[in-house]
Amino acid sequence: MSLSAPTLLVQMNPTHQFKPVASKSRKTVRSSQCLEGRTSHSSKAVTVRTRTKPSRKQTRPQSSPVSLPCFRNTTILPPEFFQIDALDLAPRFLGKFLRRDDVVLQITEVEAYRPNDSACHGRFGVTARTAPVFGPGGHAYVYLCYGLHTMLNVVADKEGAGAAVLIHACAPVCGLETIQERRGQQTEKPILLTGPGKVGQALGITTEWSNHPLYTPVL
Repeated sequence: MSLSAPTLLVQMNPTHQFKPVASKSRKTVRSSQCLEGRTSHSSKAVTVRTRTKPSRKQTRPQSSPVSLPCFRNTTILPPEFFQIDALDLAPRFLGKFLRRDDVVLQITEVEAYRPNDSACHGRFGVTARTAPVFGPGGHAYVYLCYGLHTMLNVVADKEGAGAAVLIHACAPVCGLETIQERRGQQTEKPILLTGPGKVGQALGITTEWSNHPLYTPVL
């Protein structure tokens, strides 16, 4: 599949100073278990929210540089970043960025889905619609909700696992005018990107993006 402007997941460079759009700090995990130190895996989806600055203590993967006037000194996350359990991958997305054309969004809320989750699209196995979710970690799984909302998921774990992380909410970093035009909403408030359908609309993606590797450099 050929796409004129691939969406990218990128990580902050250690020297990059970025001030989040939101001013309040919060981090909430909705689950029957803690993300760290767990001894068993449940089938419940996990939602993680944050408004804090990305940690500088994380290991920085070696990958391709990305250049944009308002968004410099960042790198593309490599394929191996995504090839871990969905519950472990989800919190690692927080503070990372999505880019398409002049639009850059910072990820602020995600939901993790394992194949044994009752809400996971991979729970019934491979179908024409869900085949992308069984692809390699780091690929996109995009579907329509109620025939209206384009939902962007990032495939997690190894190929065939059937797990994914839904990008639930973001904050605008670059391309605010384009985001507002695509959303049809002239505001800079968080409501602009609070919801997975809003994120998909802001990026201007369609279901044709399913199975596209999100670690592909911008051409």
